[in-house]
Amino acid sequence: MEDVNLREQASELRDGMRIEWDVPISMDDDLVLRADIYRPVENGRYPVIMSYGPYGKGLLFEDLYADQWRRMVEAHPDVTSGSTNKYQNWEVVDPEKWVPDGYAVIRVDSRGAARSPGLLDIWSAREAKDFYDCIEWAAEQPWSNGKIGLNGISYYAMNQWQVAALQPPHLTAMCIWEGAADFYRDLSHHGGILCTFGRTWFPSQVITVQHGQGTRGLRSAMNGDWISGPATLTEEELGANRCDFYDDCYNNPLDAADYWQTRMPDWSKIAVPLFSAGNWGGQGLHTRGNFEGFVRAASEHKWLEVHGIEHWTEFYTDYGVNLQKKFFGHFLKGEDTGWQDQPKVQLQIRHPGERFVERHEDAWPLPRTEWTKLYLHPADLGLSGEPPAAEGSVTYGGLSDGVTFLSAPLDAETEITGPIAAKLWVSSATEDADLFVVVRVFAPDMKEVTFQGALDPHTPIAQGWLRASHRKLDPALSLAYRPYHTHDDKQPLTPGEIYELDVEVWPTCLAVPAGFRLALTIRGRDYEYPGGPGEGLELLGRVFTGVGPFRHDDSRDRPAEIYGGDVTLHAGPERPAHLLVPVIPPK
Repeated sequence: MEDVNLREQASELRDGMRIEWDVPISMDDDLVLRADIYRPVENGRYPVIMSYGPYGKGLLFEDLYADQWRRMVEAHPDVTSGSTNKYQNWEVVDPEKWVPDGYAVIRVDSRGAARSPGLLDIWSAREAKDFYDCIEWAAEQPWSNGKIGLNGISYYAMNQWQVAALQPPHLTAMCIWEGAADFYRDLSHHGGILCTFGRTWFPSQVITVQHGQGTRGLRSAMNGDWISGPATLTEEELGANRCDFYDDCYNNPLDAADYWQTRMPDWSKIAVPLFSAGNWGGQGLHTRGNFEGFVRAASEHKWLEVHGIEHWTEFYTDYGVNLQKKFFGHFLKGEDTGWQDQPKVQLQIRHPGERFVERHEDAWPLPRTEWTKLYLHPADLGLSGEPPAAEGSVTYGGLSDGVTFLSAPLDAETEITGPIAAKLWVSSATEDADLFVVVRVFAPDMKEVTFQGALDPHTPIAQGWLRASHRKLDPALSLAYRPYHTHDDKQPLTPGEIYELDVEVWPTCLAVPAGFRLALTIRGRDYEYPGGPGEGLELLGRVFTGVGPFRHDDSRDRPAEIYGGDVTLHAGPERPAHLLVPVIPPK
């Protein structure tokens, strides 16, 4: 139960804003959520920038995410300029950069999180309905002009897809910054293989600020309140008030389960103007969703932007804030921000050495793409534009580092931008096999080219995954360059029998210099950067080895007796195994 001594809603003038703490918002089941509101001091009716999620509305960014804050502000001083930074909060906007422009900023603690009581069940249908009610509540306030915009990173982006599909009448525009859209395919089960991210993330970033941690939890540097109070519940009470996300992932291995279907947005009902901002390095969580959402949402007004570097950084830089303000100024305020001339697709094209060059396009995938097949040659482990003349095969251990197919040095710079797919013929000594498909680039000295990914400092060019028993395709949604697996049925293999498999490899971008080589590695376990481990993050693992926290190493999901058997790749005239690559000619 919530502490009945919750202090009365407080309002104060501070740092050029009117701030209201712990504003109550009643849901349709009479549960009361709590929100903080930052708005202009002057009376008036203002458009709203809203976020709803579990990370604690009163938690100062650097108090829990010190690694991320330190790295960001050291490399990007524009993040802290023009603000006291006393209200910076993880993955949502800084009100000091929005309120002076005539916006009201609302942060809502989601049900069961931080200052809001109730059952914590992340990304649930109940949460989406709560978000809907918060949007409509904000539209009715006397200081609101009735136009509500949603903005935020990750969790605060992912649930935007869900609530937009419910079509709240006053939702006017939304900015989905690095936000997965399909919780099964993008997050919990890559290609049907259980990802252990939830095992690390849920306890460290969600349970840490669950409502009821109270005096055992963190105190707000913004207003002195307990972040997750005022109630202090027992461990037993806290456990009873939450659904364990990683347990739910493990217990729902197929997308046929209602658990996943109730979290999947109906793309045909997302009609609101949207700005989808992705990250090339977001393999394992967000990248796929930003592209899928942009392509599949029914909205007639939608834009895509894709950048690089760390997951959290560009949202807070002048680059990101300026894009967000152009978008929301146009749709929430009716201002001439220049958004009417914004290209439908704005890409930061990657080059080796962490160099990015901005380019504008008209659609995604790029209409001028030259879809190029690079064939696997088992005899010499080559990768080339010509299929092998004879049938061949190569075998590796099912839990091993696998095999790598390598191209000849490129004759000229070759840009690869877009989704990738692998078509393989596979047999296994057991009833199943997990395929980890990694697209790689090597310099002339055979040193691998990697990037600062969304989290891992040594992220490969592209990755895809597939559990062979999940090979069933959805014929209505599958495309040659983006196979779509139903994941609603498990079809065990007959040992020794050869099966045709299509593997989705998440979208990527790289201008590969002349003399460099492309490579395709097919492994039985997660990619590891051959140059050694890199610096991790306090909350998600101090050391990263190439895939950050997005590992697939739960032995319950991958027992050695099933997934440790020999796997054989077959290729030749009858089985033209290949990698389908999006080569982009110059404009």
